[in-house]
Amino acid sequence: MNNLVATVIDTTGIQKYIFCTNRLRENIGGSYLVQAATNEWVKECLGELGQVYIPNDETEDFKAYIPTNREILGELVYTGGGNTILLFKTEEYAKRFTQKLTTKILHEAPGLNIVIAHQVFDWDKDSLQEVIEKKLIQEKLENQKRKPKSSMPVLGLGVTASCNSTGLVAVDNSTRYGIPANDNYLISREIVAKLKAVDRNHNELANLKLKNSIFKGLNLGNYHIPYDVDDVGRSEGDSSYIAIVHADGNRLGNRFQDYLKTASNNEDCIIKMRKFSQVVNNAGKSALRAIAKSLIDLIIIDDNRAVIKYVDITSGEILNKIVLQTRDGKTYLPFRPLVYAGDDITFVCDGRLGLSLAAKLLEKFEEFTSNLPDYKEKATACAGIAIVKTHYPFAKAYALSEALCSNAKKWMKEKTNDYEKLIFSALDWHIAASGLIGSIHEIRKREYEVKIPEWNKIASLIMRPIHSCSYENEWRTWSNCAKVIHEFNTHKDWKDKRNKVMQLRDALRQGHEATKQFRQLHSLENLPKFSQANTKLGEEGWWNGICAYFDAIEAMEFYIPLGDSIDE
Repeated sequence: MNNLVATVIDTTGIQKYIFCTNRLRENIGGSYLVQAATNEWVKECLGELGQVYIPNDETEDFKAYIPTNREILGELVYTGGGNTILLFKTEEYAKRFTQKLTTKILHEAPGLNIVIAHQVFDWDKDSLQEVIEKKLIQEKLENQKRKPKSSMPVLGLGVTASCNSTGLVAVDNSTRYGIPANDNYLISREIVAKLKAVDRNHNELANLKLKNSIFKGLNLGNYHIPYDVDDVGRSEGDSSYIAIVHADGNRLGNRFQDYLKTASNNEDCIIKMRKFSQVVNNAGKSALRAIAKSLIDLIIIDDNRAVIKYVDITSGEILNKIVLQTRDGKTYLPFRPLVYAGDDITFVCDGRLGLSLAAKLLEKFEEFTSNLPDYKEKATACAGIAIVKTHYPFAKAYALSEALCSNAKKWMKEKTNDYEKLIFSALDWHIAASGLIGSIHEIRKREYEVKIPEWNKIASLIMRPIHSCSYENEWRTWSNCAKVIHEFNTHKDWKDKRNKVMQLRDALRQGHEATKQFRQLHSLENLPKFSQANTKLGEEGWWNGICAYFDAIEAMEFYIPLGDSIDE
């Protein structure tokens, strides 16, 4: 009998922990602490046990050592998909590790909740995959999550002050952790820990992590990674919008489990776990690195200021321009990754870059997952883009991006007949010029559903969600949308004719015939062309109850392509 102990660590309420406040610095710190607690701190606490095996992130040696090496007390199997899995020689070592990790989290990441479960199994007879999925994740971890918490945080007495962000007892002042004196506020232990992760007096650990992963190998020059929304998407006297982009892989968890089922034994199972998770983790980081490089390559110096321009290559006219923010002698990139855990990615950027960067991210994620070890098709993902005013509550904006991502996934599921057809990447977005009232479903029902004479059902003014990449026999794609936005901005029929574009928008609301009359009135043979679309689309603006041009008109001022050519 060769008994080992399998241990699974799961974090609960990650999104709430990261995005529970409306201050970007605190969100950044929360994201860093979650990543540290499930990765670096796990390795650190495991190493304190003595002789253990911790595979390097870039290793090509995927085999397990603990089953055959009696000297090894514990081994990190892999971290990914929201779980961390380890093996230990005995329950005693598993519990000692758990004690070390939970103590560290209590001290260094207060407020972060984790659940840990252990299961003894026979390495030679039991299936490791079944032990992890059934005994640990489905039974023990789920039971722990359902148990009521034994205590609630102490909110203090009448004489205590409250944290502005969490409502918990304040223990310190924000100015001690890099917050300017004019934005001073009281903070709890949880916020102290988050702000420490971004404070230069505490080594700016969050930015250090970014520079050593996403920005590794990129020429940042004199540009800095921003901590505040004002440094991301605010231009004096101009645009003051940010985009929060949330992307998530399509059914990768199912694909991972299917791949593990092909394992011939437990050794092979661990090899497959490590191979698959390594490729997905690297793909997510590489995709973010690719869009970061695309953005950095756009920056030019104009009149001693770093800028990104959207230029009409025919006339040379500047159609839109981002002036990078400079404060205290530092110039900041209009882009900041927040979460980068494999296929779970969130970033914030200038509102005019959100659509282009999101589409490029999905394209690159597909490219970097073309070599998954199960030898199936490339992985796909969906993204939600919330474009909001710079000082719109960040937590609400993130929730909107998450809802939009879910909306894109739901549409993809419907289009593939519940995944029977080949799944694809999709994106959805919403531009909030003011506040949001209701869910995205309620907003669209209220603002984008109309009755038109030519359609006997409720018609939609918007075509989104859409395919993020070109797709066979499909006109609802990002490349098509981007080309139409570009034509509205540059073609002689539309350029500098804002009133005419608004008249088209009003005509589209009234249906096919009103749109045809608009074309005739303005001597337009067709509206901007969508490839792979029926010719009637360019004549009437509608196809099967879906308007093709409303999305592009809305996005005209919120689009800057990544380079001289239009995004494809």
